[in-house]
Amino acid sequence: MGLLERLRKEWFILGIVLVIAVARLEPAVGVKGGELDPHGASCRIHAVSSADLKDNFKLIISGPLKPEITITYIAVSAIFFNSGLSLKTEELTSALMHVKLHLFVQIFTLVFFPTAIWLFLQLLSITPINEWLLKGLQTVGCMPPPVSSAVILTKAVGGNEGIVITPLLLLLFLGSSSSVPFTSIFSQLFMTVVVPLIIGQIVRRYIKDWLERRKPPFGAISSCVLLMIIYTTFCDTFANPNIDLDKFSLIIIVFIIFSVQMSFMFLTFLFSTRNNSSFTPADTVAIIFCSTHKSLTLGIPMLKIVFAGYEHLSLISVPLLIYHPAQILLGSLLVPTIKSWMVSRQKSAPTRGILHSDRIAVQKQLKT
Repeated sequence: MGLLERLRKEWFILGIVLVIAVARLEPAVGVKGGELDPHGASCRIHAVSSADLKDNFKLIISGPLKPEITITYIAVSAIFFNSGLSLKTEELTSALMHVKLHLFVQIFTLVFFPTAIWLFLQLLSITPINEWLLKGLQTVGCMPPPVSSAVILTKAVGGNEGIVITPLLLLLFLGSSSSVPFTSIFSQLFMTVVVPLIIGQIVRRYIKDWLERRKPPFGAISSCVLLMIIYTTFCDTFANPNIDLDKFSLIIIVFIIFSVQMSFMFLTFLFSTRNNSSFTPADTVAIIFCSTHKSLTLGIPMLKIVFAGYEHLSLISVPLLIYHPAQILLGSLLVPTIKSWMVSRQKSAPTRGILHSDRIAVQKQLKT
């Protein structure tokens, strides 16, 4: 694969780097308006005397993008409307039939993963690693798999339970650090995530034939909107001079993320290939990807809602932004080995487990 083709394929990862760089150069364009405590505490206060504001707070004027409206409501809703529009209900229904496979993936990704990370972070808390990056690592553990992952099964796992369980896990492991009340978090999640997703599914029923003929670039659309969300998140960061990120902490977090991914992929492989597991080779491939991959598309909007108005939001987001390209890179490196193993095992064992259509989806993913 040539350099130009590789760059075209990985345009989203390059886009993340670019929007962060642009946010660093001109944060005023996408900054959210409000009051910033120069001593370090971010506030979104509605009633304060002019004297107190002058003495203790720096007033931040909202940028031209007006992210408190365009991002918080419009962009997030657009992502999930797009997901609802692209989600094939018939494939989702057929995938839901595989109860054992779903149960394994859900327990691993939404119970074992965040709990193991929490225990690991108890040890790391005594190190000089930036505490907000460590909190961000915990948020990675709480995220569901991608809505568009290795196989259609991930849609069933991440597209349903993740919307409810992920914010609960964030509040459980991190505490309610957000300035948004608990009830407001879930009401906003419902209005900007659940409702657009349902509307997208309803609209799909009426224009299904047109969508299948034209095949709109759903993934590219969501990715572009997500880049705008990431841009405004880092505009808030660079507009706040009190936030500092040391390179040592960043390097250590990158190393930890790659180590966690490799360890958990190996662990899911061992569990799913035991003699009494009854999982097929194609099941195992689905489990490896679905159980260890984390959704950036769901994760960033979720963090924007749960930690709205929090000055360290961008630092909390960094591990998830690293995790996304890391899972793509590791997946690409492992494709030849996993593909060879799956083909050899399928030839030597009877086929059972997930549907033929799901096996084809796995094989397509391996080819890419």
